Amino acid sequence: MKRYRIGVLGATGTVGQQIVHRLRNHPWFSVTSLAASDRSAGKHYSEAVHWRIPERIPEEAASMIVRPLSANLDCDICLSALDASVAGEAEEEFARAGYPVISNSRNHRMDSDVPLLVPEVNPSHIALVERQRASRGFGSGFMATNPNCSTAGLVVALKPLHDAFGIEAISVVTMQALSGAGFPGVASLDVTDNLIPHIAGEEDKLETEPRKILGELRDGFVSDANIRISAHCNRVPVIDGHTESVSLKLRHRATPQDVSAALREFTGEPQRLGLPSAPAQPIEVRDEADRPQPRLDRDAGDGMSVVVGRVRACPVFDIRFTLLSHNLIRGAAGAAILNAELFAHAGYFAARDSAELVSVTAS
Repeated sequence: MKRYRIGVLGATGTVGQQIVHRLRNHPWFSVTSLAASDRSAGKHYSEAVHWRIPERIPEEAASMIVRPLSANLDCDICLSALDASVAGEAEEEFARAGYPVISNSRNHRMDSDVPLLVPEVNPSHIALVERQRASRGFGSGFMATNPNCSTAGLVVALKPLHDAFGIEAISVVTMQALSGAGFPGVASLDVTDNLIPHIAGEEDKLETEPRKILGELRDGFVSDANIRISAHCNRVPVIDGHTESVSLKLRHRATPQDVSAALREFTGEPQRLGLPSAPAQPIEVRDEADRPQPRLDRDAGDGMSVVVGRVRACPVFDIRFTLLSHNLIRGAAGAAILNAELFAHAGYFAARDSAELVSVTAS
C-alpha cells in the first residue's frame, strides 16, 4: 500500500514541531517536505528549528532542507501550522494548486464551505469540500480546519450530551496553558505569580466555533446549533493542557449520573474506523474530587483524550463539570493529523503523481 506524502507548512513553530514528531513511524503518512518562512528556507531542518520536544528530531526530518512557502512541494497533502498572519493567503494558494490543506490556523475556520472538523463530533462535515471545490475551482485541492485549541476539547465533551439531552446554553471559563501562545510565549514577569484574564480573540472563537461544529449539515451548508455560549478565557502559568470549567443548561433533564454515563460511553467515527491517531476512549471520566489536573491528565490517550471530572449539579444551570485537553495535541497537531486520517479513509486524497486515488484502509 502506497503511503501518502506529507508536507508540513510552518514546520519550525511549536505546532509544526509536534506534527513532525507525531508523524514519525505513522502507518499511512510520511513527511517528505518541510516549509517555513524565508529566514528558515534553505537550511537543514535541524539548523532552522529550535526543537522544543524532549525526544530528538526524527532523523529523516533533521536532514531535510526547509523549503519556502510556495505551492510546489513534493507531497500529496499539506498539514498547516502557519501563523495566522500568513496562513490565509498561503493555504488558499496551496489549495488552488491542487493540494489538500488541513490547517490549524484560524483564517478559514468560519468560511461557510470549509469544514471546521473534529472527527468524533462532526465527521459528516467533510462533505463541505465538494461545494468548496466547485465554488472556488480548486480541482483536487481543498481546505479543512481544526478548531481553536480550547474549542477542540470542549466540543468532544459536548457532543454526547447534546445528542442525549440537548444543550440550550453554556457558560465556560478557560485556564489556558502558556504553550497556547507559541514560543517564546508570554513574558515570565507577566505570568509568574499571576493570571492574565484576557487572550485576544479567544472568547469570540469559543462562543462561535462550537455552534458550527455541533451544527447540522443540510444541502451542502451547516446550520449552526442553537446554543448560547458565554466564555471567559484566562492565561495561567501551566506549560501544556487547557482546563475548562463548564456549566450547561440542558433541554431535557439529566442527573450527574446520567451525564457521566453518556460521557463514559461515547465513541465516534475515528474509533469505529480504527484511525491510527484516534484514542480508544475519546473521553475519560475521573471520579476523584480533585481531577482532572494538567500535570497528571494532559497525556491521557497519548494526548488525544479529553478528561472530564467533577460532574455535578449546577444551582444556576443544570450540570457543571471540569474538563482538560492537551492544547498542542488534541487542540492542534494531533487534531490536524486525525482530520487527515479521516479524509484519507474517505478517499479524498489523490497521489499527485497519479490520477487514481490511493486506497487507504484501517487495516
